[in-house]
Amino acid sequence: MKILDGKAVSAKVKAEVKERANALKNVGIKPALAVILLGEDKASQTYVAAKEKACEAGDIISVMHRLPENTSQNELLALINVLNLDDSIDGILVQLPLPEHIDTTSILEAIRPQKDVDGFHAQNVGKLVSGLDGFVPCTPLGIMKILKEYDINVSGLNAVVIGRSNIVGKPMANLLLNASATVTVAHSKTRNLKRICAQADLIIAAIGKPNFVTADMVKDGAIVIDVGINRLDNGKLVGDVDFDAVAAKCSFITPVPGGVGPMTIAMLLSNTVISAQNRAKNLGVKF
Repeated sequence: MKILDGKAVSAKVKAEVKERANALKNVGIKPALAVILLGEDKASQTYVAAKEKACEAGDIISVMHRLPENTSQNELLALINVLNLDDSIDGILVQLPLPEHIDTTSILEAIRPQKDVDGFHAQNVGKLVSGLDGFVPCTPLGIMKILKEYDINVSGLNAVVIGRSNIVGKPMANLLLNASATVTVAHSKTRNLKRICAQADLIIAAIGKPNFVTADMVKDGAIVIDVGINRLDNGKLVGDVDFDAVAAKCSFITPVPGGVGPMTIAMLLSNTVISAQNRAKNLGVKF
């Protein structure tokens, strides 16, 4: 069994991002990410603070917009429109979840696809499904980066993705399909899940239930990627996979913490720099 060290891969990606950001700065292009946070949700605040810190370390300008929870949808749309028109902004990220009075789909669709570094706009989703270049959601993109870093070729593998969210499950399945894996997407309505998982060469667990994937669901030699981050009543942080029991059967496995988690922000920074590179190309700037 080998641990897939997302923390180490994340550090490598961030170093590459900083190098590309500096190359752009040398020709007058300063990569910039605008982040919009509504309300006082503690988890969102923590995540946004981590993004700010990562941007600073990666020589990416972080433009924060902290808005009160009662901000209206029209006010939020107006801000997004301003950022869409601001040529100095390369990426726009609206921190989710949004307050109940805001229609999340309308907000995400208001972001210009060229600045949608989260990869949630329908145009970018369509490009992913069609196998075209576009921005891809950061967590599944980070998973593919980990697999590549460890020379794991998914072509021909029987892969099971547990979870069908727009943020992880669906884009993950499409990335694997585009890489020639045979993909099954399992979810809360799936029958015989244990049997399906037991046949998989690769399992990606993104269901949000602590220790959900148990040893009897995993065949010997399987690759297991744990996307889950769950805090137990005793304060311990665990994933969607029963790590101690499952690890002994795996060829590769990601830990929690230190696996997939660090990759999300790393790929966000990478997407932002790619957007800045696209801006430079559109301006005819060589870098």
